[in-house]
Amino acid sequence: QVHLVESGGGLVQPGGSLRLSCTASGFIEDYYAIGWFRQAPGKEREGVSCISIRDGSADYADSVKGRFTGSRDNAKKTFYLQMNNLKPEDTGVYCCAPTCNPALCGQGTQVTVSS
Repeated sequence: QVHLVESGGGLVQPGGSLRLSCTASGFIEDYYAIGWFRQAPGKEREGVSCISIRDGSADYADSVKGRFTGSRDNAKKTFYLQMNNLKPEDTGVYCCAPTCNPALCGQGTQVTVSS
């Protein structure tokens, strides 16, 4: 079984950037993809990106296309979410999950976009 830990969140001004990390322990090779999700206060969790472990290809939610980029370093068992041109509506707790299944999300890391 794989265990994922997120890091890299923080407070950033609109237009700023953050890079989130999702580090895995265990046999990540058993899974085909890693998903990033976020949950804003009072809202349901939503999918942000799903990254293939095999080739690094990624799908994105329409709301983040062109601004967020997912990547992975299989040797480090770490997956990244580069977030550029952040907007206040990007605020939320971001988590990662194997097989892009939100029910398997970790504790998450808080991202706050505010001036």
